[in-house]
Amino acid sequence: MYTLGVRREFIAHHFLIGGDWGLENLPNSHHYILELQLKGLELDQHGYLVDIVDVERHLDDVVAYYREQMLNEKPEFAGLNPSIEHFSRILCTTLNEKIKAGNISTLKVVLWEHENAWAAYRINR
Repeated sequence: MYTLGVRREFIAHHFLIGGDWGLENLPNSHHYILELQLKGLELDQHGYLVDIVDVERHLDDVVAYYREQMLNEKPEFAGLNPSIEHFSRILCTTLNEKIKAGNISTLKVVLWEHENAWAAYRINR
């Protein structure tokens, strides 16, 4: 099984809802690190798992959509606590829809909220 990983860093804002989360109930920012992992059994005719330029373009578009934005105001977070768990799922689902490489069997997003905490979501195709 081959794995290709690509990372991006960005800052986004949020506030938690539905509980007493202390200072996290107030608007705050996080320096997120998004790691996208793509897995597959076979390489293409050029010896690549996937066109990394295409992957980076989609990743950059998704990151640009969230960079310096308030997650609570985005429609995909309507009614949801903007936790890193929800955020990792939303990012993974969005990237899965955009990346069309046929030999990818698994797409996984690991989203770091800071150096001590991360959440991940995986889609098996």
